[in-house]
Amino acid sequence: MKTKASYLQALLAALLFGASAPFSKLLLGEVDPIPLAGLLYLGSGLGSVIILFGRRLFKREEVAEEPLQRADYPWLLGAVLAGGVAAPILLMWGLARTPASTASLLLNFEAVATTVIAVWAFKEPVDRRIGSAIGLITLAAVLLSWTTGDWGVSLGAVGIIAASTLWGVDNNLTRHISGRDPLMIVAIKGLGAGSFSLVLGVGLGKPLPAWPAIGLAMLLGAVSYGVSIQLFILAMRALGAARTSTLFATAPFIGAALSLVLLHDQPQTLYWLAFPLMAFGAALMLTERHDHLHVHVPVQHTHRHSHPDPHHMHTHESDGGTAQLTHSHAHSHELLEHQHPHTPDADHQHSHGHPLP
Repeated sequence: MKTKASYLQALLAALLFGASAPFSKLLLGEVDPIPLAGLLYLGSGLGSVIILFGRRLFKREEVAEEPLQRADYPWLLGAVLAGGVAAPILLMWGLARTPASTASLLLNFEAVATTVIAVWAFKEPVDRRIGSAIGLITLAAVLLSWTTGDWGVSLGAVGIIAASTLWGVDNNLTRHISGRDPLMIVAIKGLGAGSFSLVLGVGLGKPLPAWPAIGLAMLLGAVSYGVSIQLFILAMRALGAARTSTLFATAPFIGAALSLVLLHDQPQTLYWLAFPLMAFGAALMLTERHDHLHVHVPVQHTHRHSHPDPHHMHTHESDGGTAQLTHSHAHSHELLEHQHPHTPDADHQHSHGHPLP
């Protein structure tokens, strides 16, 4: 049940983010792209801050999300610097030197980079089925972005690949702290990346729009970026970075479908070829059943959980038994060997060792 909910969260995150494209296009007549990016991120950050204050004001701390700890800030700072500061600079540098058709294809490298980093650096398990799903969805995204025009490969293309790689780094660093309060993570990332983009836009002489357009852009950012990123983080808790980012790669298809409805934009011919590839790849992932004998090494950590759960059977002295509500606290896991369907969640990040002798 938890895994199904996580798949739904990833797809809903893609839906909200995909919706940002056609709605942003409606604003581009009044807002330059760089300030618009800054306003969207600022909207996501400010929206999260407002919800955080509201949660405290109405004493809704029973939401039971674990706040950020001091040890989490290096990971969060790295994510902001990689995905919110360095990646946009490299992207703009690359776009200025690369044909648009080439650039749109290269931007699809983010999902591939996220998966490679997750598997290579963080040892996230990806079997042949998930690898095939990732390949199909990536191929579909490439076909969707294929357009006619001038082509060329240059240092600018390398810059775009570097930007996509940094967004992959951002995803994996955020994955490491996905057990913390997603509102706090989005607030810091949104305010940091948004402020940087606005300052950069002003420095480049880009004009700010009128107040009504600013309000609309920030409202759009609060929903299509803020809520989307929160759902993305929640999905990563159970699915890991590779699976979540691959499902998130369906966002362009959602954006294209909404553009057809809202803007009457006719999808290109390759859309109808790419769509079944994307759908089949998503179906492979959604029907995954990863089940094998595995070992949980002793560990102590803190994350949101509930009882009863095969990995959380500890008792609480405060209530004389096992708490039924979802809650968060530091807890220990003993050495355990068992077999059941699972994904790379907080309790299975390091549990793929050999069975006990």
